Amino acid sequence: MSETHQKAFKWIGSALDDLKEFPEDVQDVMGYALDIAQHGGKHPDAKPLHGFKGGGVLEVVDDFDGDTYRAVYTVKFAEFVYLLHAFQKKSKHGIATSQQDIDLVKKRLKAAQEDYLEQAAKEKE
Repeated sequence: MSETHQKAFKWIGSALDDLKEFPEDVQDVMGYALDIAQHGGKHPDAKPLHGFKGGGVLEVVDDFDGDTYRAVYTVKFAEFVYLLHAFQKKSKHGIATSQQDIDLVKKRLKAAQEDYLEQAAKEKE
């Protein structure tokens, strides 16, 4: 079996600190999903986030003790997995991600792209 290249892990904004506020069991699920992504795989519970084309933005959802936790990350950049957002779902109505959270993911995805391009430029120097 060939060894897969491990992508580096990065986070944007407060995403990592927010993830660390989750219950330990939830952190384990999210951490495992991110580890699988770093090795080129996809956690069984990872689904493309609605509204983002191409499947490069994924969401892992975990229910714990009556609450729902979500981590959103992107695998669209060759060398990195970026954690974009980690949050506890507040709404008790429906399963949709709030527009406020979607807007934050879009903003952080743009920041991840800028970081990635900056890294690529440094490597060419």
